Amino acid sequence: MDKLIITAALTGAEVTREQQPALPVTPEEIGIAAAECAAAGAAIVHVHARHADGRPTQDREVYRRIIDAVKARCDVIVQVSTGGAVGMTPAERLAPVTLRPEMATLSMGSVNFGDEVFVNAPADMAGFARTLAEYGVKPEFEVFDSGMLTTLSHWLQRGLVAAPAHVDFVLGIPGAMAGTPEALMFLRSQLPAGATWSVAGIGAAQLPLAALAIVLGGHVRVGFEDNIYYRKGELATSNAQLVARVAALSRTLERPLATPAEARRLLGLA
Repeated sequence: MDKLIITAALTGAEVTREQQPALPVTPEEIGIAAAECAAAGAAIVHVHARHADGRPTQDREVYRRIIDAVKARCDVIVQVSTGGAVGMTPAERLAPVTLRPEMATLSMGSVNFGDEVFVNAPADMAGFARTLAEYGVKPEFEVFDSGMLTTLSHWLQRGLVAAPAHVDFVLGIPGAMAGTPEALMFLRSQLPAGATWSVAGIGAAQLPLAALAIVLGGHVRVGFEDNIYYRKGELATSNAQLVARVAALSRTLERPLATPAEARRLLGLA
């Protein structure tokens, strides 16, 4: 079994400081949070950008400052979001890819997102894939339901994207697949050959799905983008606290953590 890669999703586009006072917003705060998560065992940091007032942005220069702030403090794989926020145009969402980060997310279809719709038209998705390839950026395919894996399999068969794929199952979004062990097991059974995978459980699903991924040979995403609580009714004090809990669980289950260098080799980045 491969070593465990922990991804810390530090900020997201939806969570506010009112909901989670420890949310990192500025590039400097995100850089500090990334270093704390790296020290706790994370090999990847997944980043969204915010304006100074907390509003989400895909501004290329804000992302540049975030990446610089992270790299100045620690060695981790920086994975930018191309999801942005609901309602952003494809051109807006792709802006940070032109900075040539090591990785970027690529959402594999449209999905009901609570009371909103996260739109990913097929032509736009294919354009995202071509742009990531043009800039040499490794995609993490974000999968919210099983049909998105079917699309990914078709892409691989047509040569639109290169194998092996790396997939992140995002489970527990209202309107998408539930954050349950049964959903994760089914999705895992449908993975394209040779694919690596991680799981991002939303809210209360984060910890049990992380534990299941550890024993099944997958990887884990935690952080304030997906969950702001340490336990029911108790806000987490930092992203690093959530990373440290998964790292401790991994040690208990005798599955060693991957360093950033090891994660790069596992994901074909080095």
